[in-house]
Amino acid sequence: MSTLFISDLHLDGAHPQITDQFLRFLVEEAKHAKALYILGDLFEAWIGDDDPDPDKRRAIRALRDLTSTGVPCYLIHGNRDFLIGKRFCEETGVRLLEDGTVVNLYGRRVLLLHGDSLCTDDAAYQRLRRIVRNPLVQFTMRRLSLRQRQKLAARMRAGSKAHIESMDRAAPEIMDVNAAEVVATFSRYGVDCIVHGHTHRPAIHEVPLDGKTATRIVLGDWYEQGSVLRWDERGYALDALPRAPSHRRTGMKPELSIRRRREIGFDLRQDGETGLHVSGIRSRLGEP
Repeated sequence: MSTLFISDLHLDGAHPQITDQFLRFLVEEAKHAKALYILGDLFEAWIGDDDPDPDKRRAIRALRDLTSTGVPCYLIHGNRDFLIGKRFCEETGVRLLEDGTVVNLYGRRVLLLHGDSLCTDDAAYQRLRRIVRNPLVQFTMRRLSLRQRQKLAARMRAGSKAHIESMDRAAPEIMDVNAAEVVATFSRYGVDCIVHGHTHRPAIHEVPLDGKTATRIVLGDWYEQGSVLRWDERGYALDALPRAPSHRRTGMKPELSIRRRREIGFDLRQDGETGLHVSGIRSRLGEP
Protein backbone atom coordinates (compact mmCIF):
# COMPACT_ATOMS: atom_id res chain seq x y z
CA MET A 1 0.00 0.00 0.00
CA SER A 2 1.12 3.54 -0.76
CA THR A 3 1.25 6.58 1.47
CA LEU A 4 -0.39 9.46 -0.39
CA PHE A 5 0.38 13.19 -0.33
CA ILE A 6 -1.74 15.97 -1.83
CA SER A 7 -2.04 19.73 -1.38
CA ASP A 8 -3.50 22.92 -2.81
CA LEU A 9 -6.89 21.61 -3.88
CA HIS A 10 -8.49 24.96 -3.04
CA LEU A 11 -11.95 23.38 -2.80
CA ASP A 12 -14.61 25.98 -3.49
CA GLY A 13 -18.30 25.87 -4.36
CA ALA A 14 -17.60 27.94 -7.47
CA HIS A 15 -15.49 25.08 -8.85
CA PRO A 16 -17.39 21.85 -8.09
CA GLN A 17 -15.36 19.85 -10.61
CA ILE A 18 -12.39 19.99 -8.21
CA THR A 19 -14.51 18.73 -5.33
CA ASP A 20 -15.96 15.99 -7.54
CA GLN A 21 -12.46 14.77 -8.45
CA PHE A 22 -11.33 14.90 -4.83
CA LEU A 23 -14.30 12.81 -3.67
CA ARG A 24 -13.61 10.23 -6.39
CA PHE A 25 -9.96 10.16 -5.36
CA LEU A 26 -10.93 9.41 -1.76
CA VAL A 27 -13.21 6.56 -2.79
CA GLU A 28 -11.16 5.05 -5.60
CA GLU A 29 -7.61 5.40 -4.28
CA ALA A 30 -7.24 6.86 -0.80
CA LYS A 31 -9.40 4.18 0.84
CA HIS A 32 -6.77 1.62 -0.23
CA ALA A 33 -3.82 3.71 1.05
CA LYS A 34 -1.66 3.25 4.09
CA ALA A 35 -2.26 6.93 4.97
CA LEU A 36 -3.25 10.23 3.38
CA TYR A 37 -1.44 13.50 4.07
CA ILE A 38 -2.97 16.84 3.00
CA LEU A 39 -0.27 19.52 3.08
CA GLY A 40 -2.40 22.64 3.25
CA ASP A 41 -4.91 24.68 1.27
CA LEU A 42 -7.46 21.91 1.08
CA PHE A 43 -10.00 24.73 0.84
CA GLU A 44 -9.88 27.99 -1.09
CA ALA A 45 -10.96 29.72 2.11
CA TRP A 46 -11.87 28.40 5.54
CA ILE A 47 -13.53 30.98 7.76
CA GLY A 48 -14.20 28.67 10.69
CA ASP A 49 -15.44 25.21 11.58
CA ASP A 50 -19.02 26.51 11.69
CA ASP A 51 -19.06 27.37 7.98
CA PRO A 52 -22.30 25.88 6.55
CA ASP A 53 -21.13 25.99 2.92
CA PRO A 54 -22.61 22.85 1.26
CA ASP A 55 -19.51 22.15 -0.87
CA LYS A 56 -17.32 22.12 2.24
CA ARG A 57 -19.83 19.84 3.98
CA ARG A 58 -19.50 17.38 1.07
CA ALA A 59 -15.75 17.24 1.64
CA ILE A 60 -16.20 16.82 5.39
CA ARG A 61 -18.55 13.87 4.95
CA ALA A 62 -16.21 12.25 2.43
CA LEU A 63 -13.23 12.58 4.76
CA ARG A 64 -15.25 11.03 7.57
CA ASP A 65 -16.17 8.15 5.27
CA LEU A 66 -12.45 7.65 4.57
CA THR A 67 -11.21 7.75 8.15
CA SER A 68 -14.07 5.54 9.33
CA THR A 69 -12.60 2.74 7.19
CA GLY A 70 -9.39 2.93 9.22
CA VAL A 71 -7.23 4.95 6.82
CA PRO A 72 -5.41 7.63 8.83
CA CYS A 73 -5.61 11.13 7.36
CA TYR A 74 -3.40 14.02 8.40
CA LEU A 75 -3.62 17.72 7.55
CA ILE A 76 -1.23 20.66 7.77
CA HIS A 77 -2.66 24.17 7.72
CA GLY A 78 -2.14 26.17 4.54
CA ASN A 79 -2.33 29.90 4.02
CA ARG A 80 -6.00 29.61 3.00
CA ASP A 81 -7.32 27.24 5.69
CA PHE A 82 -5.33 28.16 8.80
CA LEU A 83 -8.56 28.42 10.84
CA ILE A 84 -9.33 24.70 10.55
CA GLY A 85 -9.76 23.60 14.14
CA LYS A 86 -10.93 21.04 16.65
CA ARG A 87 -14.52 20.73 15.40
CA PHE A 88 -13.38 19.98 11.86
CA CYS A 89 -11.11 17.24 13.19
CA GLU A 90 -13.92 15.75 15.25
CA GLU A 91 -16.28 15.75 12.28
CA THR A 92 -13.80 14.27 9.81
CA GLY A 93 -11.48 12.10 11.90
CA VAL A 94 -8.56 14.02 10.36
CA ARG A 95 -5.57 14.72 12.60
CA LEU A 96 -3.84 18.10 12.47
CA LEU A 97 -0.04 18.20 12.20
CA GLU A 98 2.29 21.10 12.85
CA ASP A 99 3.66 22.87 9.79
CA GLY A 100 7.10 21.31 9.90
CA THR A 101 6.46 17.72 10.92
CA VAL A 102 9.06 14.99 10.39
CA VAL A 103 7.70 11.55 9.53
CA ASN A 104 9.46 8.24 8.92
CA LEU A 105 8.65 6.89 5.47
CA TYR A 106 10.00 3.41 4.85
CA GLY A 107 13.17 4.17 6.78
CA ARG A 108 13.67 7.73 5.53
CA ARG A 109 13.04 10.83 7.65
CA VAL A 110 10.94 13.27 5.61
CA LEU A 111 9.94 16.82 6.51
CA LEU A 112 6.37 17.84 5.66
CA LEU A 113 5.55 21.53 5.11
CA HIS A 114 2.85 23.56 3.46
CA GLY A 115 5.69 25.40 1.77
CA ASP A 116 4.96 29.09 2.25
CA SER A 117 7.60 29.35 4.98
CA LEU A 118 10.22 28.72 2.28
CA CYS A 119 9.12 31.71 0.15
CA THR A 120 11.06 34.27 2.15
CA ASP A 121 11.75 36.59 -0.81
CA ASP A 122 8.11 37.73 -0.64
CA ALA A 123 8.53 39.99 2.37
CA ALA A 124 4.99 41.38 2.24
CA TYR A 125 3.49 37.90 2.31
CA GLN A 126 5.75 36.81 5.18
CA ARG A 127 4.58 39.78 7.24
CA LEU A 128 0.96 38.80 6.64
CA ARG A 129 1.77 35.17 7.44
CA ARG A 130 3.21 36.11 10.84
CA ILE A 131 0.06 38.08 11.62
CA VAL A 132 -2.55 35.49 10.65
CA ARG A 133 -0.61 32.62 12.26
CA ASN A 134 -0.51 34.49 15.58
CA PRO A 135 -2.71 32.54 18.07
CA LEU A 136 -4.17 35.77 19.49
CA VAL A 137 -5.17 36.96 16.02
CA GLN A 138 -6.77 33.60 15.25
CA PHE A 139 -8.60 33.63 18.59
CA THR A 140 -10.02 37.06 17.73
CA MET A 141 -10.99 36.01 14.20
CA ARG A 142 -12.88 32.97 15.47
CA ARG A 143 -14.90 35.22 17.78
CA LEU A 144 -16.24 37.28 14.88
CA SER A 145 -19.69 36.49 13.54
CA LEU A 146 -19.98 34.23 10.50
CA ARG A 147 -20.98 37.20 8.34
CA GLN A 148 -18.02 39.25 9.55
CA ARG A 149 -15.63 36.40 8.78
CA GLN A 150 -17.14 35.99 5.32
CA LYS A 151 -16.54 39.68 4.57
CA LEU A 152 -13.01 39.49 5.97
CA ALA A 153 -12.22 36.42 3.85
CA ALA A 154 -13.50 38.19 0.73
CA ARG A 155 -11.26 41.18 1.42
CA MET A 156 -8.25 38.97 2.09
CA ARG A 157 -8.80 37.04 -1.14
CA ALA A 158 -9.10 40.28 -3.12
CA GLY A 159 -5.86 41.53 -1.55
CA SER A 160 -4.15 38.23 -2.27
CA LYS A 161 -5.23 38.35 -5.91
CA ALA A 162 -3.90 41.88 -6.35
CA HIS A 163 -0.60 40.99 -4.68
CA ILE A 164 -0.05 37.84 -6.73
CA GLU A 165 -0.88 39.58 -10.01
CA SER A 166 1.52 42.40 -9.13
CA MET A 167 4.35 40.04 -8.18
CA ASP A 168 3.75 37.82 -11.20
CA ARG A 169 4.28 40.82 -13.47
CA ALA A 170 7.12 42.50 -11.61
CA ALA A 171 9.13 39.65 -10.06
CA PRO A 172 7.66 36.16 -10.57
CA GLU A 173 10.72 34.51 -9.01
CA ILE A 174 9.69 35.98 -5.65
CA MET A 175 6.69 33.65 -5.63
CA ASP A 176 8.95 30.59 -5.48
CA VAL A 177 11.09 29.27 -2.64
CA ASN A 178 14.31 30.92 -1.52
CA ALA A 179 17.27 28.60 -2.12
CA ALA A 180 19.11 29.60 1.03
CA GLU A 181 16.00 29.06 3.15
CA VAL A 182 15.57 25.61 1.63
CA VAL A 183 19.12 24.62 2.60
CA ALA A 184 18.68 26.13 6.08
CA THR A 185 15.46 24.17 6.56
CA PHE A 186 17.12 20.89 5.60
CA SER A 187 19.84 21.59 8.17
CA ARG A 188 17.46 22.80 10.88
CA TYR A 189 15.42 19.59 10.82
CA GLY A 190 18.28 17.21 10.04
CA VAL A 191 16.56 15.61 7.03
CA ASP A 192 17.49 14.99 3.42
CA CYS A 193 13.97 15.08 1.98
CA ILE A 194 11.24 17.74 2.08
CA VAL A 195 7.72 17.39 0.70
CA HIS A 196 5.63 20.54 0.33
CA GLY A 197 3.06 22.37 -1.77
CA HIS A 198 2.04 26.04 -1.95
CA THR A 199 4.01 27.16 -5.01
CA HIS A 200 1.88 25.18 -7.51
CA ARG A 201 5.06 24.15 -9.35
CA PRO A 202 5.14 20.34 -9.22
CA ALA A 203 8.67 19.01 -9.49
CA ILE A 204 11.33 16.86 -7.88
CA HIS A 205 14.45 18.89 -7.12
CA GLU A 206 17.93 17.67 -6.25
CA VAL A 207 19.55 20.03 -3.74
CA PRO A 208 23.32 19.99 -2.97
CA LEU A 209 23.66 19.68 0.81
CA ASP A 210 26.95 19.24 2.70
CA GLY A 211 28.56 17.27 -0.10
CA LYS A 212 25.51 15.08 -0.56
CA THR A 213 22.26 15.38 -2.50
CA ALA A 214 18.97 16.12 -0.76
CA THR A 215 15.52 15.92 -2.36
CA ARG A 216 12.73 18.51 -2.41
CA ILE A 217 9.41 17.25 -3.76
CA VAL A 218 6.83 19.89 -4.69
CA LEU A 219 3.19 18.85 -5.00
CA GLY A 220 0.97 20.35 -7.68
CA ASP A 221 -2.34 22.17 -7.38
CA TRP A 222 -5.70 20.77 -8.50
CA TYR A 223 -7.02 23.63 -10.63
CA GLU A 224 -6.82 21.89 -14.01
CA GLN A 225 -5.96 18.34 -12.89
CA GLY A 226 -5.14 16.52 -9.70
CA SER A 227 -1.66 15.92 -8.32
CA VAL A 228 -0.52 13.17 -5.94
CA LEU A 229 2.72 11.85 -4.50
CA ARG A 230 2.59 8.08 -4.00
CA TRP A 231 5.25 6.58 -1.74
CA ASP A 232 5.74 2.90 -0.89
CA GLU A 233 8.61 0.55 -0.01
CA ARG A 234 9.89 0.70 -3.63
CA GLY A 235 10.18 4.49 -3.76
CA TYR A 236 8.00 7.41 -4.77
CA ALA A 237 6.16 8.75 -7.79
CA LEU A 238 4.80 12.26 -8.32
CA ASP A 239 1.90 11.99 -10.75
CA ALA A 240 -0.77 14.11 -12.35
CA LEU A 241 -4.38 12.94 -12.07
CA PRO A 242 -6.28 13.72 -15.29
CA ARG A 243 -9.75 15.10 -14.70
CA ALA A 244 -12.77 13.64 -16.41
CA PRO A 245 -14.79 16.18 -18.44
CA SER A 246 -17.49 17.84 -16.40
CA HIS A 247 -20.81 19.14 -17.65
CA ARG A 248 -21.40 21.19 -14.52
CA ARG A 249 -21.22 24.94 -14.88
CA THR A 250 -18.20 26.46 -13.15
CA GLY A 251 -16.92 29.94 -12.51
CA MET A 252 -13.59 31.42 -13.48
CA LYS A 253 -10.40 29.80 -12.33
CA PRO A 254 -9.22 31.00 -8.87
CA GLU A 255 -6.58 33.70 -8.75
CA LEU A 256 -3.76 31.46 -7.56
CA SER A 257 -3.79 29.69 -10.90
CA ILE A 258 -1.51 32.52 -11.98
CA ARG A 259 1.22 30.49 -10.32
CA ARG A 260 0.80 27.48 -12.58
CA ARG A 261 3.84 26.74 -14.75
CA ARG A 262 3.69 24.55 -17.84
CA GLU A 263 7.36 23.99 -18.57
CA ILE A 264 8.22 20.47 -19.75
CA GLY A 265 11.82 19.36 -19.58
CA PHE A 266 14.79 20.11 -17.40
CA ASP A 267 14.81 23.51 -15.73
CA LEU A 268 18.36 24.38 -14.67
CA ARG A 269 17.91 27.00 -11.97
CA GLN A 270 20.43 29.58 -10.81
CA ASP A 271 19.87 28.41 -7.23
CA GLY A 272 21.65 25.15 -8.01
CA GLU A 273 18.53 22.98 -8.12
CA THR A 274 17.59 20.82 -11.08
CA GLY A 275 13.85 20.54 -11.48
CA LEU A 276 12.00 18.15 -13.75
CA HIS A 277 8.57 19.51 -14.71
CA VAL A 278 6.42 16.82 -16.27
CA SER A 279 2.89 15.52 -15.92
CA GLY A 280 4.19 12.43 -14.13
CA ILE A 281 7.50 12.38 -12.29
CA ARG A 282 8.80 9.03 -11.08
CA SER A 283 11.75 8.12 -8.92
CA ARG A 284 12.27 4.54 -7.78
CA LEU A 285 14.89 3.65 -5.21
CA GLY A 286 17.77 1.88 -6.86
CA GLU A 287 16.79 2.98 -10.37
CA PRO A 288 18.55 5.65 -12.47
